[in-house]
Amino acid sequence: MAPPDRKRASDYPPEVLDLFDGYVHNALSRREFLSRAAKYAVGGMTALAMLDSLQPNFAWAEQVSKEDARLKLEYVTYASPHGSGEMRGYLARPAKPKAKKLPGVLVIHENRGLSPYIEDVARRVALEGYLAFAPDALSPVGGYPGDEDKARELFGKLDAAKRTEDMVAAADFVKARKDVTRKIGVVGFCYGGGVCNTLAARLPWLAAAVPFYGQGVSADEAKQIKARLQLHFASNDERVNAGWPDYKAALEAAKVRFEAYQYPDTQHGFHNDTTPRYDEKAAKLAWSRTLKFFKQRLR
Repeated sequence: MAPPDRKRASDYPPEVLDLFDGYVHNALSRREFLSRAAKYAVGGMTALAMLDSLQPNFAWAEQVSKEDARLKLEYVTYASPHGSGEMRGYLARPAKPKAKKLPGVLVIHENRGLSPYIEDVARRVALEGYLAFAPDALSPVGGYPGDEDKARELFGKLDAAKRTEDMVAAADFVKARKDVTRKIGVVGFCYGGGVCNTLAARLPWLAAAVPFYGQGVSADEAKQIKARLQLHFASNDERVNAGWPDYKAALEAAKVRFEAYQYPDTQHGFHNDTTPRYDEKAAKLAWSRTLKFFKQRLR
């Protein structure tokens, strides 16, 4: 259950949530958000107070402790020869695996780099018996800085083409490991959801991709997808949902096998349990579907 002092999406005017979505995706500056949100301020909730309360609280996100003895956790580097060079990521796997080789799952972050929330998601995946690897796209600029605003600023400075190659290289890194089976999947959120679709189009050996509220790929790229897809969408996410009809049509035309779910009364980022946009019911349902899908496709 959510802490008693934790706000929910329903505590904010819908217009403020839309403005916040623009802010976190660099469509609005901090000043623009505060200026536009001011008209919706009520009671003691100023525009600044709303912005502060919508920011992540990572203390809420730790569902699996970093000290959990059931897991082996470490930061490792990998090569990205067509991207940014040396990259860094978070590797999580069972401390006592039931087999010498485990299926692999990439966990791809939002547009803020390898945050504590994403590391926790990797640990959740590892507890299910997978080798989970979460690369940090911010590696070329020093890695996730611990500050969300700074992280978004750094993310925006990355070369987009190299950033994509860095994620492809992360998949290749997992595939090349001797402790991983030939069954590899990917799950990602926001930016990471888009990466899931891109990797599915780029890597014919990928077995499963689970994008959460991610941008699709072009119709030509969709023709290259061999992986099974499971897609999750928020209902109140105009920016991402606007592209879904065309992407769905492209997947159907290419005969890609997929299943898609949209969750009522949810916001973009509903799986991220560090912010008021988190929807516990939808997040748990989407995650149970994700784990079932991986079990079907990767075991």
